[in-house]
Amino acid sequence: MRDEGLLATTTDPEDIQFEAGLRPRQMDEFIGQPELKERLAILIEAALQRGESIDHTLFSGPPGLGKTSLAGILANEMGSNFRATSGPALERPGDLAAVITNLDAGDLLFIDEIHRLPRQVEEVLYPAMEDFQLDIVVGKGPAARSIRLELPRFTLVGATTRVGRVAPPLRDRFGYVARLDYYDDSDLAEIVKRAAGILDADVRPDGATAIASRSRGTPRIANRLLRRVRDYATVRGDGVINEATARKALEIFEVDARGLDKVDRYILEAIIEKFHGGPVGLSTLAIAVGEETETVEDAYEPFLLQEGLIQRTPRGRVATRNAYVHLGLEPPADDPQGRLI
Repeated sequence: MRDEGLLATTTDPEDIQFEAGLRPRQMDEFIGQPELKERLAILIEAALQRGESIDHTLFSGPPGLGKTSLAGILANEMGSNFRATSGPALERPGDLAAVITNLDAGDLLFIDEIHRLPRQVEEVLYPAMEDFQLDIVVGKGPAARSIRLELPRFTLVGATTRVGRVAPPLRDRFGYVARLDYYDDSDLAEIVKRAAGILDADVRPDGATAIASRSRGTPRIANRLLRRVRDYATVRGDGVINEATARKALEIFEVDARGLDKVDRYILEAIIEKFHGGPVGLSTLAIAVGEETETVEDAYEPFLLQEGLIQRTPRGRVATRNAYVHLGLEPPADDPQGRLI
C-alpha cells in the first residue's frame, strides 16, 4: 500500500484528539453554514421555550464538515448531557440497550456513521425514538419473552456521510434532516485563524487564505494543513505563517495549489496511464493505487468529482480533460465517446 496522503481520512488517536480540541462549543463559535445555523437556532429556542427536548436530528454530508461539532453544540445549547457512540460499535441490540437505558431525561445521544447500524439494532431503535420505549427479548426459543422498558425522553442526533444508505423507516423518524455543504474559502480562512488562536500560532491573513484555498472546502482538512504549516514555520522559518511560508510548507507536504495531495494524483495518474483514461471500476482503481475501496470513494472521489477531474459513468471512472491538463499531460486527440470536458 502507498503512503497515505496528507488529506486522507484518519483514525490516528493523536489527530482525533487534536481535532476535538479545536471544535467549537457554542453556536456563535461555529463558522460557516449560516442557513443551517439559523434553522438550528430556531429549533433550539422553540424547544427551550416549551421546556422540551429538541427533535431527533440527522446530519448528512461529506466527512470533516462539522457534523459531530454541531451535535455537541446542540447538547451545550440545550444544557443536555452529550453521549456519543457510532454505528459500527453497536453490533447487537444489547449494545444499544446498554447505551439507551443509561440515558437521563433530556440527554443527547449522538450516533456517528448511523448508516452502518446493523438491521436488527436499527429495528430496536424505532420504538425508542418514536415512543421512548425499548423492547428487549429475554431468553431463547419457547422460553423467550419480550420486556418493554420505558425510556426517558432523549434526543437522538445521527451523522452520516451516505444519507442514501440510511433506511427510510429510520430516516423518517428524524424530526429534522439537514445536509452540510462544503465551505467557501473565506469561511475556511476564518476557521484557520480561530484554530491558530487556540494553538497559539502566528498566522497572517494571507497565510490563512493560502491554507484555506487548499483545504477542499473542509474545516477538518484546513485544521490539519494548519498543523503541518505550523510545524514547517517552527522548524524552517521564523514561526510566522504568511502566504509564502504556507505555500512552501504545503509544497513540501505535496499538497498542490488546487488542493490535491499525492493520493489524488495517484488516482488520476492510474486512470490515465494504467487504464488509458478509463473507464475503470472503483474496486480495480482502488487496488491499482493501493487503497481501500471505501477510502477512495469517500475520501478522494467526491473532491475529484467536484473539481471536474473525473466522471462517473455506468462502466466506471473516467478522467476528464481537466485531469490531463492539471497533470501536465496532453489529452488524447481522438475522443469518440465525448468523455473529455
